Amino acid sequence: MVLTWLRQRLRAAPSDDPRALDVFLERQAAFVTQKTVIDYCRVKAGRSERQTFADPDFQAALNHCRWQTFPAAVQDVAALAEAWLRPHAGGAEPRLAEALARIAADILARAEAPEAERAAIAAEAALLPARLAARQESPPATADRLPLAAEAPLLATLPIHPDQRIGETPAIRGALRFHIVATQQEMERAFDPAGLARNLAAVLLRSP
Repeated sequence: MVLTWLRQRLRAAPSDDPRALDVFLERQAAFVTQKTVIDYCRVKAGRSERQTFADPDFQAALNHCRWQTFPAAVQDVAALAEAWLRPHAGGAEPRLAEALARIAADILARAEAPEAERAAIAAEAALLPARLAARQESPPATADRLPLAAEAPLLATLPIHPDQRIGETPAIRGALRFHIVATQQEMERAFDPAGLARNLAAVLLRSP
């Protein structure tokens, strides 16, 4: 139902609705995580893909990688939105960062993560306001230059032994970057930046 509503909104005029942005950021963070991790593992598994992905130990390591990377991907897509919307904030830049941090924290709070991953995800959520506020100390960065928080946990937890991916780090980073750039392009098509920045700040002002 939520995705149907979002598709209807995105087929219409560009949206200025913070609820639509919430759905969009959640979807994109999940996509960036899944696509980057699973595509790489499929390429590495090659003809053994079926057997590799059926292995319980591999599945456990894969899921751990996804849940370690997802909170950082949420931070990245929120930072992407902050950089894109900041020039339209009209003096309300701190409120914009806080509103996006709340959206990102809500995304993490409702993520159906395994119990073993929940504490780490909650810790990441608690750091979101400070991290997004810190981004505002530098000029807004476009998707091709935005520092990506997801790089470190992705590379640290990929379920492929480091000995089997020597020299492949640039390609892994490139795939992650590609999906972030695609996210910015889709965001630019789907949303009205001036109206969205204004409404995000207004929602925060109405909050208790």
